[in-house]
Amino acid sequence: MKITKVEAIGVSRYLFAKIHTDEGITGVGESGAWGYLEASKSAIELFARYLVGKDPLRIEHHWQYMYRYSHFRGAAIMGALSALDIAMWDIAGKYFGVPTYQLLGGKTRDKARVYYHVFGDTRDTLVQGVKDAKAMGFTAVGHLTPFLDEERDVPYFKTHANKIKEAIEAVGMYRDAVGDDVDLCIEIHRRLTPAEAIALARGIEQFYPFFYEDPILPENFDAMELVAQHINIPIATGERLHTIHEF
Repeated sequence: MKITKVEAIGVSRYLFAKIHTDEGITGVGESGAWGYLEASKSAIELFARYLVGKDPLRIEHHWQYMYRYSHFRGAAIMGALSALDIAMWDIAGKYFGVPTYQLLGGKTRDKARVYYHVFGDTRDTLVQGVKDAKAMGFTAVGHLTPFLDEERDVPYFKTHANKIKEAIEAVGMYRDAVGDDVDLCIEIHRRLTPAEAIALARGIEQFYPFFYEDPILPENFDAMELVAQHINIPIATGERLHTIHEF
């Protein structure tokens, strides 16, 4: 079996790679670099020059070749590589007639707990979203920020006291809205300094958040460790890491 064609397909804010073979089997994979779709699309097209004519079942070999292809990587490159890797695993599952997870060691569970994303431009909208999630049967809500996003052309300023106090009050409102039957996954979007992250975490510990996502820029592992050592809430991070080695 040989790869005959590789497509990069953009759909809204998402990007997919579709690999065709001479046996009529196709595979589809998604790129995770949704912030850099054009760059990731170009990387897929570059890697396609290498992949066409190759055996799609040599997945690890192709991954290593593309990963080591050049001196530099990053979100766009790894997003492209991820999409192509998933697409080849999709082909492998279809070729052998089994779910892809069977090739990766087999199923370990029959169901998984999920959380509901809550979006909103106002505090009232977010509170209502939390209530709606509970009414739909969800036991956890995520993407739940104690801050509201301002327009990009509006300078942001609040005193440290007001910034932290208002955020604590917001998390308290979310907890009051659903009681203790729903876990709160608090999303900070990297907008705090280490000192602010520690102060806010200590203020919201009373509401028992399930986790505290990206309170600071995740690139500085030492700073993230510092925050973790001074709070009692699990930190969620990693969506901006690109390889298993960074974990």
